[in-house]
Amino acid sequence: MKLTQEEQDMLDGRYGKATKKSMEILTTLGEIFDAECMVDVHGVQIAGVSYDNLGEAGLDFLSEMSEDGRVRVLTTLNPAGMDRENWQALGIDREFAKNQNRAIDAFAKMGIITTCSCTPYLIGNAPHYGQHIAWAESSAVCYSNSVIGARTNREGGPSALAAALIGKTPKYGYHLDENRHAQVLFKINAPVKGTDEFGVLGKIIGDKLVKLGKKIPYITGIPSATVEELKSFCASVATYGGTALFHMEEITPEYNKYPKPSNIVFEINQDDLDKTRAELTDDDIEIDFVSIGCPHASIHEIAKIANLLRGKTVKKEFWITTARPTKKIADEVGYSKIIEDAGAKFAADTCCVVAPIKERFKGIMVDSAKACYYGRAKNKFKVKIGSIEACVEEAIK
Repeated sequence: MKLTQEEQDMLDGRYGKATKKSMEILTTLGEIFDAECMVDVHGVQIAGVSYDNLGEAGLDFLSEMSEDGRVRVLTTLNPAGMDRENWQALGIDREFAKNQNRAIDAFAKMGIITTCSCTPYLIGNAPHYGQHIAWAESSAVCYSNSVIGARTNREGGPSALAAALIGKTPKYGYHLDENRHAQVLFKINAPVKGTDEFGVLGKIIGDKLVKLGKKIPYITGIPSATVEELKSFCASVATYGGTALFHMEEITPEYNKYPKPSNIVFEINQDDLDKTRAELTDDDIEIDFVSIGCPHASIHEIAKIANLLRGKTVKKEFWITTARPTKKIADEVGYSKIIEDAGAKFAADTCCVVAPIKERFKGIMVDSAKACYYGRAKNKFKVKIGSIEACVEEAIK
């Protein structure tokens, strides 16, 4: 790669050990992917925050980098393994909480904003169209590339941290126009509405893309989509298909920037949606846990939940996972009191994917196809998908 004098000085260690290590990580990536140069980034989001994923080896790396490393751009974190203020009420082990806070403290020492959320675009880390960023969370990467039209590869935890510490990333992959063209067309011939249905659609498309070699999809037949539906779709298509970018006709900003593909075409009908929904619900499931907020719930979703729970009482463990700034808004307008008076619990900073809840529950009901995947694969739960309304109904019956 061609490096500027400042970048070469960083690599030579003139800006400290953490900066040198960061440049070593990023120049190695750049060489692997034939990047010609580095590009300035306007924001970073770091994954691998939960102690459940980091372990002591990850903590050692963070501690080393925090000795003299300081971020150069706005940087936020992915969900941690617990609600930092309410972990005891959610049944989190004290030793885990201690270790999780060690990790958060190391990030904070580097100047990272310790807001832990998989939806950074909802809580202030919000790029605009065409900006280069370095994000790590798969659903947020897909959302930023597709719905916002910003530009990022899916970074690993170390490469995202490295980008934060130098304010740059190698210019390859989705940072380049030539790599953002759609390659396969999906025609949707059935109505799709709600976070659960958009998640089901994401699984169908994701499964097909894996077989095709993770191509970029172009999607037609969706007349409208909310932010909440799009974040659910992004989470699902990224989970099942490894997809970091899609174009949706009349919805996403780059849908008409590149030619519509015609060589590979799939049609998705109501039968496909029904079959895939059935695949996301296990037989003989005994639901003892309900969770909404994968990706993190927006204030609109929290308002809906509050309206559905007003005057009701939940009979099962019920978590609403969200970013702490969103929870504070919910506090101010009274949604939190309605929800908590009903017996449901907020789990800020964390989610049902990264929290250490394996073996605590038998069956989970969610409105998220991504949560279904990790409920089975990581936590060994039986799973069921349904609308937000159906999840609330399950929690109170």
